Amino acid sequence: MITARLSAATSILSAVAASALLVGCSASVTVDKPTLKMSADKLATMLADKLAATTGQPKPHITCPEDLVGKVGTTTRCKLTADDGSTLGVTVTVSSVDGDQINFDFEADDTASPAPN
Repeated sequence: MITARLSAATSILSAVAASALLVGCSASVTVDKPTLKMSADKLATMLADKLAATTGQPKPHITCPEDLVGKVGTTTRCKLTADDGSTLGVTVTVSSVDGDQINFDFEADDTASPAPN
């Protein structure tokens, strides 16, 4: 009888230990939301469109060196190149992010850099 009780007790302890192991296990995964970005080419195109609409002039040639990260306050500098080769810096600042849309403000420098000789 003692053997039967030890065997039963061992079985119960084994079951409790297995249950404790299963209950004690947990896992968590943190999934980062992908960073929302506007490509440099798209930003340059949008800036050219907005500047043309604002000034009533033809679309200028604009290049941006990097994608614009969709985080409020993020800035980048783009370059407007005029037909004569002079350049003007344009600062772009993210003003808000609405879902997958990045809204930005921009400001052109007060003075242009002369065309290279």
